[in-house]
Amino acid sequence: MSSVVPAVKLHLNKREMTFLVPLYIIGMVALISVLISLVFLRGGSVPGSEGWLTGSRNNPAFLWAFPGYLVYLGVQSIATTFPFALTLGATRRDFVAGTLLWAVLTSAYITVILAILTMIELATGHWWSGFHIFDIYILGLGDLSLLVPIVFLGSLTCLVVGGGFAASWVRWGARGPQLIATALGLVIVVGVIIVIPSAESIFASFAAWWLAVAAAVAIAISAVGAWLLLRPATVR
Repeated sequence: MSSVVPAVKLHLNKREMTFLVPLYIIGMVALISVLISLVFLRGGSVPGSEGWLTGSRNNPAFLWAFPGYLVYLGVQSIATTFPFALTLGATRRDFVAGTLLWAVLTSAYITVILAILTMIELATGHWWSGFHIFDIYILGLGDLSLLVPIVFLGSLTCLVVGGGFAASWVRWGARGPQLIATALGLVIVVGVIIVIPSAESIFASFAAWWLAVAAAVAIAISAVGAWLLLRPATVR
């Protein structure tokens, strides 16, 4: 019998980390955003004015608040769970598949929460006060057709990349993440060197779907990499 589903359940047993901490983060971001808006309101800014909308919609709080936690969550999903899963009879293949499925479910959960809150914000005229918390550029300016792929792919990328780094630690110890990070840094530097002469034309033709493709590639490489690294790994 496949142990993919039990592997998913093993991750979901960490209910606070998977379901509650994202809500804590969203709540903290909302609170800080409201407090900052109140500061500008008291300073004479007028809700709905051009300056107010520009400042409110450029709120980067979610970019700073979520990725770090999601990468950590991805790291612990393998680093702390892999040995325990094997002792319970999970195969390495099914553990990796179950971890990936858990990451998909977690990303979908975060996406649904932010989509619901965005719809409420729009329906209430930005909380009856003109405060922009979820209707912001980084979340697609209230357009669910943009918010869903942004949040889902962004969350999934952080979780799976974090898991890939954790798999390198399980396989090679502390030098594993160092080697992966060094190799990634070299690839980025070489890539910049190659494309820099054409940077202006690249930026001019940039399209948002490029980011979706980049996320899909990062997810695929990290998931396959985790599987290849965990296959011969010694249980610590």
